[in-house]
Amino acid sequence: MSELLNRIKSLAAQAHPEVVAIRRDLHAHPELSFEETRTAAKVCEYLEKWDIPYQKGIAKTGIVALIEGRNPSKKTIALRADMDALPIQELNDIDYRSQNEGIMHACGHDVHTASVLGTAYILSIIKDSFEGTIKLIFQPSEEKLPGGASVMIAEGALENPKPMAIYGQHVYPELPAGKVGFRPGMYMASCDEIYVTVKGKGGHGALPHRNIDPVLISAHLIVALQQIVSRHADPRIPSVLSFGRVEANGATNIIPDKVKLEGTFRTLDEPWRAKAHKLMVELAENLAKSMGGSVDFDIQKGYPYLTNDPALTHRAIAAAKTYLGDDNVIDLDVRMTAEDFAWYSHQLPACFYRLGTASPDGQYTASVHTPTFNIDEESIKTGMGLMAWLAVDELGNS
Repeated sequence: MSELLNRIKSLAAQAHPEVVAIRRDLHAHPELSFEETRTAAKVCEYLEKWDIPYQKGIAKTGIVALIEGRNPSKKTIALRADMDALPIQELNDIDYRSQNEGIMHACGHDVHTASVLGTAYILSIIKDSFEGTIKLIFQPSEEKLPGGASVMIAEGALENPKPMAIYGQHVYPELPAGKVGFRPGMYMASCDEIYVTVKGKGGHGALPHRNIDPVLISAHLIVALQQIVSRHADPRIPSVLSFGRVEANGATNIIPDKVKLEGTFRTLDEPWRAKAHKLMVELAENLAKSMGGSVDFDIQKGYPYLTNDPALTHRAIAAAKTYLGDDNVIDLDVRMTAEDFAWYSHQLPACFYRLGTASPDGQYTASVHTPTFNIDEESIKTGMGLMAWLAVDELGNS
């Protein structure tokens, strides 16, 4: 296997300039969830260039491609890349800055897509060196509920052939390029969106006794809802409840008729998740009623928790150490962020890991989902080579 490992490394180095160019092109032309038309066309263009058969139009803009090695029916492994961008105005001063106003690849999905394309190129060259099939899943809409992964699954992306395992990677600006991170077992939280309308009776701010103040009700409600986590959750179950948007369109002397709140609830336990939903609604309705108002409390259930199959992930860690060296593979902590890759992890053994993207000199450490996020592009060489190695190594574990 050492000969194959060295060949993968050599091919990754050879393909690196072209894959960086692909990434920069995607970065300059970001598209929002379920609107990744140009991105999908670019993916298809390169799959055709490398004679990799594919099916397009899954979940609107999604693509599934197959690379068959020797004895292709023996075992199938899936590799996933997400393609969508975020509604953020880019502030980076770079040649490949986003050309689409108010849209940016601020979460690194351009890196994910380009990297898996690089992996596809490598695997297409070495397909006579492994047994089995590699399924490539280029997925839309990771950033928007219900998540493109759930739609891809519903439309058969995990069938014909059915993979025995799936890998996904995500940029990680807290880690230098050349390093990766893994965590077996529970890794990321479920994610629900909360939309609340608190209703009262507006009027003059100087005459509050004639009104039912939804601003005051909302203030009490935001504070009271924190007890759902602090007084109801088992301390062993991480939970987060946050409100990031409060909209009260009154004025200094005008009490509005209603206030809108938007927030998120995240946890790592499905029974508690369901119980917390019920408790939040009951608390909100009772509190608003006690203060003379009412409330519409809408919880949009999002992604489930993401769990990495322990056996698969331990094999991936060992393979990554072989490819990169022990010092370049780190252990990750549980995160309360969410990822729609979680949908795959509830269907089959999954391994979702982190790709270091910071420079050794401390550049490119801006967080994802910020207007200055960018990467050290040396990380792409690691990303595509390691994923190719993980796939062929797992195919060899019959």
